[in-house]
Amino acid sequence: MRAVFNSWQFWALLSAGFAALTAIFAKIGITNINSDFATLIRTVVILLVLAAIVGTTGQFQPLDSIASKTWLFLVLSGLATGASWLAYFRALKIGQAAQVAPVDKLSVVLVAVFGVMFLGEKLSLPNWLGVALIMSGAVLVAWR
Repeated sequence: MRAVFNSWQFWALLSAGFAALTAIFAKIGITNINSDFATLIRTVVILLVLAAIVGTTGQFQPLDSIASKTWLFLVLSGLATGASWLAYFRALKIGQAAQVAPVDKLSVVLVAVFGVMFLGEKLSLPNWLGVALIMSGAVLVAWR
């Protein structure tokens, strides 16, 4: 069982399940509220939960032990996450969850392209075929 908890596949599938619940819960939750304010509430909840996890598990690190490059990219990641959440909640407010979520998952396609371009990652022909199918599927689900 320990091997399952140490596999990236387990955590990726768990992430996908929680992401699906995020879309459903958010769509219901933003019915009578501004989408930006809803994003703020969600962010505060996440901050509190993560602070509790880091505090109770003893994972806190001294802030001055973090390299400046790490700070830079974590701040950039945080800004990108915030922008993504604002756009996602706005899209959910306007559109159907079953259409918004698959289009949001075009991020998978962009990660593959950016990983090759900026991180030097290599994708095989079957990998690229999978990326193309994800893109095609997202477009077809969003099509009206």
